[in-house]
Amino acid sequence: MTTPLTNVPFDRLRVGMEASVTRTCLADDLYVFANSSGNWNPMHLPGEDGDGDGAPEAVAPGMWVASLISAVLGGKLPGPGTLYRTQTLRFVGRAHAGETLVARVKLLALGPGRLARFETVVERPDGTVIVEGEAEVDAPERAVTFAAEDLPGLTVQRHVHFDRLLERAEPLPAIPTAVVAPEEPEALAGAILAARHTIITPILIGDPKKIAAAAEVEGIDLSPYEIVDEPDHTRAAAAAVAMVHEGRAKAVMKGHLHTDVLLGQIVKRDGGLRTGRRLSHVFVMDVPGLDHLLMVTDAAINITPDLQTKADIIQNAIDLAHALGIPEPKVGVLSAVETVNPAIQSTLDAAILSKMAERGQITGGLVDGPLAMDNAIDLKAAATKGIRSLVAGRAEILVVPNMEAGNMLAKELTYLAHAEAAGIVMGAICPIILTSRADDDKARLASCAVAALAALGGAA
Repeated sequence: MTTPLTNVPFDRLRVGMEASVTRTCLADDLYVFANSSGNWNPMHLPGEDGDGDGAPEAVAPGMWVASLISAVLGGKLPGPGTLYRTQTLRFVGRAHAGETLVARVKLLALGPGRLARFETVVERPDGTVIVEGEAEVDAPERAVTFAAEDLPGLTVQRHVHFDRLLERAEPLPAIPTAVVAPEEPEALAGAILAARHTIITPILIGDPKKIAAAAEVEGIDLSPYEIVDEPDHTRAAAAAVAMVHEGRAKAVMKGHLHTDVLLGQIVKRDGGLRTGRRLSHVFVMDVPGLDHLLMVTDAAINITPDLQTKADIIQNAIDLAHALGIPEPKVGVLSAVETVNPAIQSTLDAAILSKMAERGQITGGLVDGPLAMDNAIDLKAAATKGIRSLVAGRAEILVVPNMEAGNMLAKELTYLAHAEAAGIVMGAICPIILTSRADDDKARLASCAVAALAALGGAA
């Protein structure tokens, strides 16, 4: 609960009164300031090199630092009801993202018309001054209390988890990847972008004329890349599978062809890429505001999975989570409710899967269910329902009852919560990269990075 703000009316102000506010400058604060002010100076943007010296600066904008003074005047002394008249500022230092700052005000004089004059300063906790000056304000006439509970919050739409995946994948050896039918600009550009980031080494399999036309649209030089002439999509998919068996490729990437055509060659009993486990699709999602990666499975392959298929789906996702650096992923098996109901098959499956994990039939993660969506990802919702679990409220993998639910959930997160989604198929001899025409550059790169980490980590 937010503590209500109270003020000091003009008739209760006394010269010498002081107040302060302590605030840590976050990277998100710099993005919010850039959006709200329109000041996109790269000197103030985390990760950007604004002056060309080869290092990012992330300097807190001077006016953002100075705005902390208004937080003291408007929130503490005099508090709610205060309005500025003037503010002088002298910038004597710089602050950066990650630094803690203290804004202080001290009442110097009172004047007619409820005029109050303050000495103002922003400094580091050790007393190093960043900004100094004076403010004149109209102090409030009467006592006011204000509760800020209903103010809308902000979620910055940036994808730090995908950035970390790329940081992990880029230094690793590029994995040779058979790209099937990269015959449209989007399909080709995604593979080449990943190649430029040294994540994959693409082998382009398809119609050379169509690949060349797509390259011309995107301004891509194809000379560094191997092109295998195979216009027929079924045979192109078969060629990609053969390359994996030959050791020439460690991953397969979908281009501009139907998913069924590609998977048809992968799941063939004779010469395909099957293992003893069912194939399943995993969306690896970077959801703004969530402090960890979120995986949703299965949203693309298994339409109505039975119990054993769900066990394979969970194991595939756990193995992928290990490759992505999550040592013991928390798996929430979803249903409409969090109690076992014989009339709802998904609750029975969830309960059995949880017990299978307890007995070692699913390994490497914590599995719990049934869980409803709210108490799977929100600790408060789980506590309200009285659920005691190491998974509830903390789930990193969401296992959906069927493909329809998974597809809807993933797209809701993408289009309503502004998540980025990487797509990969697990359970085959090697990871299969599935990208969509709607994917942006970050999602395409992330899909390749996930596949590279899975291939090099032996998670496929």
